[in-house]
Amino acid sequence: MSSSSTEKPLVYLILGASGSGRREIVADLIEGGLAETDRPVVLLASNETASEADARLGAVVRWTWVDKRIEAGPPDGASHVFFIVDGRANPVDQIEALKPWLAGVGAELARIICVVNCRLAEQHPELLAWYDACIHFSDIVLLNRREGVANKWLSEFRRRYEDLFMPCLFEFVKEGRVKNPALLIEPQPRRMSLYFDEDGSLAVLPEETEYEITDEDGNPVEAGEKENEDDEDTGPEVDPYFALDAAGRRSKRIPDVAKFLS
Repeated sequence: MSSSSTEKPLVYLILGASGSGRREIVADLIEGGLAETDRPVVLLASNETASEADARLGAVVRWTWVDKRIEAGPPDGASHVFFIVDGRANPVDQIEALKPWLAGVGAELARIICVVNCRLAEQHPELLAWYDACIHFSDIVLLNRREGVANKWLSEFRRRYEDLFMPCLFEFVKEGRVKNPALLIEPQPRRMSLYFDEDGSLAVLPEETEYEITDEDGNPVEAGEKENEDDEDTGPEVDPYFALDAAGRRSKRIPDVAKFLS
């Protein structure tokens, strides 16, 4: 469905390891899912090597990853932005950094799409935790690079997430193409994570202003007084993949995918 009339550009975050065929799929989504009047731009991580599919992408802008921050200017004039992450770096760090970047450039997240290199995942079972993280944030999961992969493995891989009641949609990729590109870019969230759906910010009141605190019946409550001892504000819930342990490290660790790539 075309969204060229949307004030904010729609951003599609493309997850997956380098070499998974992400640019072929993005080209297919652009060619088969957008209208001629749409203005797509592809943001490609600066260290991703050249691909034969690049010629089909149209406008390509390289972005850089600096101090766990996305360095990329606003996609001026774009109606749809396909943001391809660094496929050798930690996807959780990049997902976390995307939210402030979206706010900074005035863009809106449409969907997160994870491209699975099935051959890579089958050969290295230890990468399952890495794909778990990507799929936790994804609306769409595309199974690519399936040549030579056992059907039993494919079935078990999908069943793993179905048994966890993951809401994301699974689709097969055949020769770099998906069955219905327009359906996949429909900006309807299907992801497990609520990171992009909640503000998570707290309002700060001016120091010189005094505000009366009342209970649910409108009765004044003294500062520091608890209406209910069991009703404590624990703050906004943190996504499990962003939670930190006592040492300031991610509580949920994922493998370094770069160690498994040639």
